[in-house]
Parts: sequence; C-alpha cells; structure tokens
Amino acid sequence: MIRLVFALCVLAVPCGALAQNHGHSPYAGMEGRDIKSLSDSDLDDLRSGRGWGLALAAELNGVPGPAHLLELQDRIGLSAEQVTAIEAIFAAMQTEAQAAGERLIAAEAAIEAAFRAGDLTPERLRTLIDTAADARAELRFIHLSRHLETPPLLTAEQIARYNELRGYGAADPCANVPEGHDPTMWRRHNNCG
Repeated sequence: MIRLVFALCVLAVPCGALAQNHGHSPYAGMEGRDIKSLSDSDLDDLRSGRGWGLALAAELNGVPGPAHLLELQDRIGLSAEQVTAIEAIFAAMQTEAQAAGERLIAAEAAIEAAFRAGDLTPERLRTLIDTAADARAELRFIHLSRHLETPPLLTAEQIARYNELRGYGAADPCANVPEGHDPTMWRRHNNCG
C-alpha cells in the first residue's frame, strides 16, 4: 500500500518540477573558491580597504564618505584645508579597514577549514562565527565612523552637492530630513545651520 501511495505521488509531480530539482544551484561554480563565502571581488575589496557596501546607512542618508569626497573634490569645491583633513580621515580608514579586512578573511578561512576538516562541533562553529561577526562589525564601524567625521568639515552646500553628484534624492539635506530620522541629529550630521 505504501509503495502504491508513493508511486501515485511521484506520478502526480509534473515533469517540469522534477527537472527543476536537477537544475543548477545558484551557488554552482563557487565550490572551487578557497573561501566559499568570499568571491575574488570580495577578497580584493577587503584587502584594499574598500567600503564593501558596509557604509550604506551613512552614504544613503546624506552623510558623505571620505573616499567619494576625494573623488569629487573639484566638483564639490573643497578647499585645500578640507582636502588635507579628508585625506587624513581616508588614510586612517584605509589602514584600519585593511587590517580589519584581513581579520575577516582569516575568520572566514577558519570556518572554511573547519568544515573541510569535518570534525566541527556546534560549540566550535559558534566560536568561529562569533569571531567572523566581530571582525565584520569592526570593519563596518571603521567605515561608518569615518562618515561621521566628514560633515563637520563641510558646508551644507557641499553636502548637498555631494548628494546631488552621487545621485541621491533631494539636493538640500537640511531642508529635507528623511522619514525616520531625528531632525536635530540629521541637521547636526549634515552641518545645517
């Protein structure tokens, strides 16, 4: 009886559904990576100290980052003093981000190695994951905190121009506080009068 029910269930599954189960996973091809969770692009970004998308909370809320400010300095009208100060912020960020990126890579490599070894326990896995999460959190802090350092160096007009050049919403962040943001904090971070 059980065999009959199973056979009927199998026959009831459309052929297309069975074919889908034999298709490729979206992860196909990643099994050859040294560290499965990190692409070559990820590794390059982490080793170079690039943002890796970790500062989007600041960037997309009108709080400029040092790297893009330096890229746009002529179009924003930064003074020599502003450029010097932003270069110092950027240099410190790069040094710290590269070191934190290496820690994150090492932590992900340790998880990879533990799975390859095949003797991983839940307790050891928790420790490895916590180490990787701490490294990622530190890296995110490094990038986001540098966004906090730039607004006091800029005029409201420069911040507005930055956001305009980056293609973000309203040209005047002082006149348009995004929903969900504390207006006082927003204006302070955007150097509004």
